[in-house]
Amino acid sequence: MAATLYRRLASPIGSLILVGDGEGLSEILFSTGRHAREPSPEWQESPEAFTAAATQLSAYFAGDLQQFDLKLAPKGTDFRQQAWAALQEIPFGQVMSYAELAAKIDRPKAIRAVGAANGANPIPIVIPCHRLIGSSHDLTDFGGGLAAKAALLRLEGHRVEERAGRYRWLGAS
Repeated sequence: MAATLYRRLASPIGSLILVGDGEGLSEILFSTGRHAREPSPEWQESPEAFTAAATQLSAYFAGDLQQFDLKLAPKGTDFRQQAWAALQEIPFGQVMSYAELAAKIDRPKAIRAVGAANGANPIPIVIPCHRLIGSSHDLTDFGGGLAAKAALLRLEGHRVEERAGRYRWLGAS
């Protein structure tokens, strides 16, 4: 069994931790936010690992990349894999509601299950779960926090309003 490697990457939304076997990226962890995590003690830090992922993420944050081309290895149920594959089809600069994603995967009544799959997405940003919003246009849960989700949407050309700690999508700029 291959060792689990990780690499830290500074980003405009906080430090990210890229995780995998050195070949495929299996997780991106946030160091801040509701779902902040640190590497497991048995993982090996490797600043040389995930060069392509680090380069592409840096280009994305600089506004120079709209589509990732990386070997991904997310782990999840068949339903979650299906939901994550559909997330990857949401183009840069566009958003979709949870209900729309459920309909897209031919499971229109599975809105909550789509929400759970989105919340369990192990490779945020690259699998763009930040592009899902509530049907009321409110920004909903995001592992790195709602301010990070708003920043990613703004980076992709959206207007997002923040009032009293709540964020609302106002459309494309």
